Amino acid sequence: MKAVGLAVVAALLLSACATTTSPTGRRQVIGGISQQQLDQLGAQAFAETKAKQTLNRDAKQNAYVQCVVNALVAQLPPQYHGVRWETAVFVEKEPNAFALPGGKVGVNTGIFSVAKNQDQLAAVIGHEIGHVISRHHEERLTRQQSTQLGLGILGALAGAAYGDTAASAVNQFGGMGAQGLILLPGSRTQESEADVVGQRLMAQAGFDPSQAVNLWQNMMAASGNRSPQWLSTHPDPANRIRELQRDTPALEPVYQQARRSGVVPRCG
Repeated sequence: MKAVGLAVVAALLLSACATTTSPTGRRQVIGGISQQQLDQLGAQAFAETKAKQTLNRDAKQNAYVQCVVNALVAQLPPQYHGVRWETAVFVEKEPNAFALPGGKVGVNTGIFSVAKNQDQLAAVIGHEIGHVISRHHEERLTRQQSTQLGLGILGALAGAAYGDTAASAVNQFGGMGAQGLILLPGSRTQESEADVVGQRLMAQAGFDPSQAVNLWQNMMAASGNRSPQWLSTHPDPANRIRELQRDTPALEPVYQQARRSGVVPRCG
């Protein structure tokens, strides 16, 4: 069983799903899960995280995060206007944040060590919300379901032809191939897309888009050594910074127009 076999089966399975266009014009395969199910999964994951992690009780920091979230979501497309966005700040030194379907945003206190002002915090949260409005969670779940089903079919075929050892080999090495050739590259694509969508969103919300560059420079300085790009679910930081720098000039008029229109966040 060669990698091309996995690719063919996965392609056939994915063809049964729906296709759509992302906010950047990229073709997406979705349909493996409903929006209601996605929202339920998001709410469940958020509740579990709050139960396991220590919640930050600093009222000022919580209000700061909520202010940035409110400013960003006010600029979302109409279909998100009815969503009540819930935020939580966790006592965790790792500089990280996330957003989930159903309007959930989590921020680690460690993010304040690299996001030095409201604009840089908006770059982080805008990126995470960008994943949600770009339907990345739905896209990845659809791909994962198709990949797992495809591996099961290939394993059964190999087992019928060559025995249990062959079936185990397909499941083991096919899974490694799927991870390297299907899941991880898609994730890097999504991360780059979330950068584009998030930087645009922060400009529309009156946050300085050039501060996204400063944020990732801070993140790069704080992270030190990291895995090679082809083994990671995230773009190389240097590449990420260059792409954000490339897009900043086109977003400057968007930012200035928002400010002239009175969209001037004052979060801290």
